Amino acid sequence: MSYFKHHVFFCTNQRAPGETCCNARGASELRNYAKDRIKALGRAGPGKVRINSAGCMDRCDHGPVLVVYPEEVWYTYIDKEDIDEIVDRHLLGGQVVERLKI
Repeated sequence: MSYFKHHVFFCTNQRAPGETCCNARGASELRNYAKDRIKALGRAGPGKVRINSAGCMDRCDHGPVLVVYPEEVWYTYIDKEDIDEIVDRHLLGGQVVERLKI
């Protein structure tokens, strides 16, 4: 068994102004939102969920992006409602959110 049930990596890469990147589309803010929500739900820590930042994950055209391990499921998202759906359905409920999957 892995140290965390789910390990979530948010691409928060910032490129030069005018270049496509996840951070220019709100990735850091939504990563912080996800981390705070997981903590508020009591689901953070060993054996539970870990939310991390990552550098460029080479999926800029789909951005912003995150990946959930150990399932290796890649998601795109737009707003807090999308993050809530990923948290509720995938991280808590064990179901892949097909509409956001890359």
